[in-house]
Amino acid sequence: MKNEGLPSILVAAVSSLGIFIMLFILYFLVTEGIPVLREASLQKILLEKAWYPTETPPALGMSALIVGSFSVTLLSSLLAIPLSLLVAIFISDVAPSFLRDILKPVLELLSFLPSIVLGFLGMVVLAPWLQERFELLSGLNLLNASILLGIMSVPIIASLAEEALSSVPGELRDASYALGATRWETIRRVVIPWARPGILSACLLGVMRSLGETMVVLMAAGGAAIIPESVFDPVRPLTSTIAAEMGETPVGSTHYHALFFAGLILFFMTLAINMLSAWIESKGSVIRS
Repeated sequence: MKNEGLPSILVAAVSSLGIFIMLFILYFLVTEGIPVLREASLQKILLEKAWYPTETPPALGMSALIVGSFSVTLLSSLLAIPLSLLVAIFISDVAPSFLRDILKPVLELLSFLPSIVLGFLGMVVLAPWLQERFELLSGLNLLNASILLGIMSVPIIASLAEEALSSVPGELRDASYALGATRWETIRRVVIPWARPGILSACLLGVMRSLGETMVVLMAAGGAAIIPESVFDPVRPLTSTIAAEMGETPVGSTHYHALFFAGLILFFMTLAINMLSAWIESKGSVIRS
């Protein structure tokens, strides 16, 4: 009987450790990022476009960086989500069992593809093709990074969406077929509505992966801190800004604190998406019960 409580104690300890680590990260971001507000107001940081943190006085506008993060995340999601859902539907409801047993592990293995490999392919393969195909000055731009992020997101979204579709009770499918519905009608009117909360959560997790990705946007997005007016414009998201500039920034400088403040903004952006995903999951559980 004493050993039965050991697993629950371990789970509680690991969970508490995870919460402590997250709170420590948040505390570190706040203590290192908030001092930048002594040099510039929150309104200037969030609304101004100019990002020249090494000048005197420094220009700390992050609106172009924030818009760059949102634009590359939005475009990559528009490319990845429809394809991911089609792949998930094919694996869960269309593919024969032997093919499903092959595609499902392959899909999960693709999610472990290193991002730096995709970034390298974007630089040496996709960028020259975009430059030649559309007669651009550079192929390192918003579209390049979005395509690569979309490729990265497809395995994650498709795998989680497939699990949500596969969790639909077989009795619902059988009842739909018994009423004369076709396979597509069953998928569209029975399977997808039942699995909608899980599908939405999978899409949001894919969006969060795109928002927090660093190496791909650092290598393929072009690195210009401007608000894009076209998919062929270069962008500089928050993640690539932190990765590119933190290594050469003096500790304790205004630039140093500004980069931590950018990390704090990114933290709250991903936290909001995570909370939205949890809320959708809870609403789905209430509806099913």
